[in-house]
Amino acid sequence: MTPLTIVLASPRGFCAGVDRAIHIVERSIELYGAPVYVRHEIVHNQFVVESLKQKGAVFVDELDEVPDDRPVVFSAHGVPKTVPSEAERRKMVFLDATCPLVTKVHREAEMHYEAGRQIIMIGHAGHPEVIGTLGQVPDGIMILVEDEEQVAKVEVRDPKRLAFITQTTLSVDEASEVIAALKKRWPNIVGPRKEDICYATTNRQAAVKVMAPVCEAMIVIGAPNSSNSRRLVEVAARAGCPRAVMVQRAEELDWSIVEGVTRLGITAGASAPELLVSEVIAAARERFEVTIEEVKVTDETIAFKLPPTLSGEDVIPAIELIN
Repeated sequence: MTPLTIVLASPRGFCAGVDRAIHIVERSIELYGAPVYVRHEIVHNQFVVESLKQKGAVFVDELDEVPDDRPVVFSAHGVPKTVPSEAERRKMVFLDATCPLVTKVHREAEMHYEAGRQIIMIGHAGHPEVIGTLGQVPDGIMILVEDEEQVAKVEVRDPKRLAFITQTTLSVDEASEVIAALKKRWPNIVGPRKEDICYATTNRQAAVKVMAPVCEAMIVIGAPNSSNSRRLVEVAARAGCPRAVMVQRAEELDWSIVEGVTRLGITAGASAPELLVSEVIAAARERFEVTIEEVKVTDETIAFKLPPTLSGEDVIPAIELIN
């Protein structure tokens, strides 16, 4: 067999927010019985969604598809304020699986609104997290921009009363460029005390930046609608990897990408389980004489509590990474 070195990113895969969201659905099914409804994909990964369906979760697009007498879970990406308000009006049992780091951005938006500031959000139009964050304040308070070009064109009410926030799953480098453009145009714009891009997004991108220059190809395991997974492909390309692709599962992989490759990088987006990484490695072992190396940029120890309605004391640990 041809030798192939697989360079594994660490950290990779599930983050604490995804762990928590999945566990909320599972515990809700245990507590209330099936079916438990989930508004939108709990996280952007089809394997996870299908696994939860088998356990009794029913995924819907909107709240009006949920019966009044069944519990509903809101996805990890967050929801506009109108959604829990409607659930309360209908006296529904609802559980909020919004990632606490997304909730942090929601609180920042509320704070700026209460302080009388207009808010510029850096993010991708149509993404569920962006829709949820825009819905934390009344219409017209927040303006969405995606790049420096849009920053140059945006019209604001009062340049002296401006703030910015960001989607948590952006490319760190590209977000920095947009933030620099905002600060150049409005030097007094107020930003977050600590950047909004989440630790997991930052860490996974950092690992890819280290790996990309020493890998001839890179595979990102993730879903096409996963923002953080798509960013990993972009980061790999920008950091110098000649070939970078995203696949959801090993069976989708076109192995022609590995032709002539001696060092193959593998990572996974924050909503992709480690099982899918193991699948790709197993498929590679069928074709190559595989040696594993790991590039570790940090250890992740963050954990988030479950909602008190499920268990006030339980903490969901970040998934252990294989060595």
